[in-house]
Amino acid sequence: MDVAIIGAGNVGSALARAFVRSGHDVTITARSTDRASQVATATGAKYAASNAEAARSADVIVLATPFTSAAEVAAEIRSVAKGRVIVDATNRMSFGPTGPDMDTTTSNAEELAALLPDSHVVKAFNTLFASNQADPVLDDVQLDGYVAGDDEASKATVLLLVGSIGLEPVDVGALARARQLESLAFLNISLNATNNGSWRSGWKLVAAPATVESRG
Repeated sequence: MDVAIIGAGNVGSALARAFVRSGHDVTITARSTDRASQVATATGAKYAASNAEAARSADVIVLATPFTSAAEVAAEIRSVAKGRVIVDATNRMSFGPTGPDMDTTTSNAEELAALLPDSHVVKAFNTLFASNQADPVLDDVQLDGYVAGDDEASKATVLLLVGSIGLEPVDVGALARARQLESLAFLNISLNATNNGSWRSGWKLVAAPATVESRG
């Protein structure tokens, strides 16, 4: 696939490396062109000078920036992203008086879909730490790659992309299920943040219902 990654931080870099390793044609972009160029050189990807340039010819566009940049990114790519698959790999998290906290009444993915109504937003890759995206096997267990979306064809494309980098693809249903996926990520992040964790833990659904297994 031709994949554009918007964001060259830990997640964007890890996904670029994993996608290139799996044979995909990857273009990465970031607020800093120098940073995008550095990551492209390190991972074997190409880089683009702008988000719109990266997205223009991509089959799949991955948002791997902090979600605070989502509205700005959406405005930049809206005209070139019509009908395209947009993967939201972001998470929602904040810190309150008692530690990590999050709003569960909606999800980043649903908010991104509202910002890009002519695109097909799919939630994926958010429940993994960057190290696990580069190496999705822990303790000899293949980690899951959960995927949520409303458009079945777009979701099928992302399930293939998830499986191509070595994750076990799991179709969890409609885009609204992104709320639970972001909660899974929140739990993993908060456990590591409050317990001096190794930032390597990941999720595996065992004895999954047959319908879920068949979708993967």
